[in-house]
Amino acid sequence: MFDTIYQWLVPLVLLAVAVLAVLFAAFTGFAEGLIRVVDAINEGIGRAVSWLTLGTVVVCFVVVALRYGFSTGWVWMQDIYVWFHAAVFMLGAGYTLKAGGHVRVDLIYARLSDRRRAWVDIFGSFVLMTPYLVVMGASSLPFTLSSWSILEHSLQPDGLPGFFIIKSVLVLYVLLLAIQALALLARSVLVLRGLTSYAPTAMTH
Repeated sequence: MFDTIYQWLVPLVLLAVAVLAVLFAAFTGFAEGLIRVVDAINEGIGRAVSWLTLGTVVVCFVVVALRYGFSTGWVWMQDIYVWFHAAVFMLGAGYTLKAGGHVRVDLIYARLSDRRRAWVDIFGSFVLMTPYLVVMGASSLPFTLSSWSILEHSLQPDGLPGFFIIKSVLVLYVLLLAIQALALLARSVLVLRGLTSYAPTAMTH
C-alpha cells in the first residue's frame, strides 16, 4: 500500500512544486525566460520528430511492397514504423500544445479576448490537464522502469530489441507535455497582468 501511495504522491508533489515555481516566476520577472526555454525545447523536438512521419510512410510502404510483391518481410521492420509512429505522437505532444494544435472548440476560443483565453487556458491546465498528467506520470514511470529492469525485448518473435527504449517515450511524453503546460500557465498569468504580447495565438481552422 505504501508503494501505491508513494507512486501517486511523487507526481502530485512534483507538479505542485512546479506550478508554484511558475507562479513565482510569473510575478517576479523570470517567466519570460522560462517560456523561451520550454518553447525552444518543444519546438526543436517537435520539428525533429516530424521527420519520423516521413520515415513511417517510407518503411510502411517497403513492408507492404515486400509482403504483397515478393511474399516476404521481417517483423523487426514492422516494429520500426510502429515505433516511429508512436514517437511522433508522444514526443510531438508538447510542440502541438505550444502551437495550439490540440482539439478544442476554436470557434468559441478564437472569439474570446486575450484575458478570457488566459482564464480558459488556466482552467484547462488545472482542471483538465493536471489530473491526466498525474495519472499518466504515476502509471508510466513504474511501467517503464520495470521494462528497463529486464531490458525488455519486442513482444513479437524476431522483433526489435530494446523495447524498453520506446516505452521510455511515455515518460518523456508526460515530461514534455507537463513543461509546456507550465509555460502555458505562465503565459496566461502574464496576460492577466497586462502583458498581452504573451497571449497564445488562437487557431481558426
